[in-house]
Amino acid sequence: MTHQTFKPANSFETHSPQATDINARRASHPAADPSAILIRMPELIAIVGLARPTIYKLMRQADSEFPLPVKLSGSKARGAPVAWVLDEVQSWVRARISARNKVAA
Repeated sequence: MTHQTFKPANSFETHSPQATDINARRASHPAADPSAILIRMPELIAIVGLARPTIYKLMRQADSEFPLPVKLSGSKARGAPVAWVLDEVQSWVRARISARNKVAA
């Protein structure tokens, strides 16, 4: 018999074991400024609901207004660590919702 673990509906499900629950991060730093919180790719995927290749495609499109990453090191090598500003990601999501509502009206 196999055990299955119950996961609450508000936890973010990703394929990466390094993924953290963004709500848990916020709860542990309630006074943290969202414009100063950086999130890595697994959290970004969980928040926007897009696959990694789609995210990078949007970043290359000037008209998408998708947030650009912040470099975390001085490395110029491909695969150098980057992160996204949580507040910018949330603003992009809100803009997408607002655009949907304008089309529906």
